[in-house]
Amino acid sequence: MTKDEANARILKLRELINDYRYHYHVLDESIMSEPAADSLKHELAKLEEEFPELITPDSPTQRVAGQPLDKFTKVTHKRRMISLADVFSEEEVREWVVRNYKLVPPKTKFEFFTDIKMDGLAMSLHYENGVLKQAVTRGDGLVGEDVTMNVRTIENIPLKLRGENIPEIVEARGEVVIFKADFERLNEIQEKHGEKPYANPRNLAAGSIRQLDPKIAASRPLHFMAYDLISPNLPTHKEAYEKLREFGFQTSKQEKVFENIEDVLGEIKRLGETRASLPFGTDGMVIKINDREIYDQLGIIGKTPRAAVAFKYPAEESTTEVKDIVIQIGRTGAATPVAIFDPVQLAGSTIRHATLHNADEIARLDLRIGDTVIIYKAGDIIPQVKEVLKTLRPENSKPFDYEKALKEQYPDLDFERKDGEVVYRVKGLTSDLILKRAIEYYASKPALNIEGLGEKNVEALVDAGLVKNISDLYRLKPETVSKLERFADLSANNLVAAIDASKTAPLAKFIAALGIRHVGVQTAISLANTFKNIENLTNATEEDLLQIPDIGLVVAESILAYFSDEDNLKQLNELKELGVNPTFTDSSKLPLAGQSYIISGTLESMGREEAEDKLREKGATITSGVTKTTTALIVGDKPGKSKTDKAEKLGIKTITEQDFLKLIK
Repeated sequence: MTKDEANARILKLRELINDYRYHYHVLDESIMSEPAADSLKHELAKLEEEFPELITPDSPTQRVAGQPLDKFTKVTHKRRMISLADVFSEEEVREWVVRNYKLVPPKTKFEFFTDIKMDGLAMSLHYENGVLKQAVTRGDGLVGEDVTMNVRTIENIPLKLRGENIPEIVEARGEVVIFKADFERLNEIQEKHGEKPYANPRNLAAGSIRQLDPKIAASRPLHFMAYDLISPNLPTHKEAYEKLREFGFQTSKQEKVFENIEDVLGEIKRLGETRASLPFGTDGMVIKINDREIYDQLGIIGKTPRAAVAFKYPAEESTTEVKDIVIQIGRTGAATPVAIFDPVQLAGSTIRHATLHNADEIARLDLRIGDTVIIYKAGDIIPQVKEVLKTLRPENSKPFDYEKALKEQYPDLDFERKDGEVVYRVKGLTSDLILKRAIEYYASKPALNIEGLGEKNVEALVDAGLVKNISDLYRLKPETVSKLERFADLSANNLVAAIDASKTAPLAKFIAALGIRHVGVQTAISLANTFKNIENLTNATEEDLLQIPDIGLVVAESILAYFSDEDNLKQLNELKELGVNPTFTDSSKLPLAGQSYIISGTLESMGREEAEDKLREKGATITSGVTKTTTALIVGDKPGKSKTDKAEKLGIKTITEQDFLKLIK
């Protein structure tokens, strides 16, 4: 076959394969069997292999995953990716319509466009001359991340738009989702291999797209469901949807147009009854004013447009048994009780705990450990205890003594409840003082070891209002820091660079840096080795934690309390969005894996903390006392006699500092 013949064949193959994809994904019909389509793709790949100069970026063969990235590039959206205000009742929908009519000329008549609200990761796709050039996540609405390499692997995204007279610039927006059936199959595979099941389709879709290795995204059954066309700007949302399908995008096919709001309310009811049968997850229905000129004229309030709302369906409910009530100390020193219960599926998520707000709420519910409760998600987001089923209460249950629980869980802290307040707080601590101590520990040597972020500099940053939480550290700019009295240009640059370098710190160091009560360096290592990423640790159950040898009930409760606190979860999410991505190295494959050491006395070459870190980097465990399982006692100057005597008694070998230095090379 000549090059010209090959080129003609390749063009026909691409057209037929793209036509198959369009009919399969967009029109829900098949023009040929899947094996036949695979055969055509194979022929195309062979021809392009023989004539590589004929390969183009929009070829169906170019969906394959490329090389892993070091990091994602930030991209500023040409038009802000907004979020919608939520409404929860028919009355609120009607009020929304009345408000908008007050802002337009008297004779204006609204037409309403509705569509199901999909539960996925918002994405913007940019095309130039019909070819996919860039895919950007929503981010904070103004700035997202370039995830083009991952998005190219999604089968139902057109690499080249269909149709004639394609505009030079096209921007389509939508949600990256995993269909419910695909999600169930993935979890069946996870459980078959003895792995933890994924929490929910939305998190898995988002996590897949935010992986630096495109092969991970390619291995997941992701779909892109288009919901808006930014460019070209057509007269109505309905026309935009029709144009999206003409271009080759898959949509929900649930969109409709109504002349009056009463018909919209009828559609809300209909979708509420049928949404469970849809292939993708959903938590509501989007309502927009169909005319896009009116839509734009009504403008934006804060981050939400006036001309659109998202109706949220009533939360799902479920029952479960309360296993424990733990108390979490928040960033302001407030003590918040949290119910820990058997995992239960609720509104598409696995729920393991729910805030109980304060001691008065526990008393109002008359909630006791062992009770069976009804839980629900307020606004499909925050788990809440709705009711205690007292007829199922164990006979030996006792009312929960809040003050006694505070003393048992925090024996070294004093609490007070001021007159007129419902919250117990740590006595003598201010929110600024708690923040400063948290940041100091976050940056300390046992944690992330951020050079230049000591006590005085932390005080300067907090007092100046530049840092109001840990995630603010990663928003610091050298030009802002250098204006403070303690900083010059060089030290400001060095500090910001050191903070930025901590984004990829070892997972164990990051866990330790969070300052979870009772979780020291060694426990953090055990948690990292068990869960391998922060998402798995966040979703851990009490049973998961208690299976780790050096974690008992008190430590497990402390970890559960930390990851049930809304402020902590919000902070972790912000850190992730700011690029904090701890790295995990399997310590079982390191040279000192399975070995245990203890250091006694003073070392000449380095401090004890640094020496212990060097051993941990090689996979060793550090203990505070000599036991039968100790591999060796490292002896420096003036070692403790009790440790050397016990090592000799147990037959544990002792090694010198020189032996230690050879060990860590």
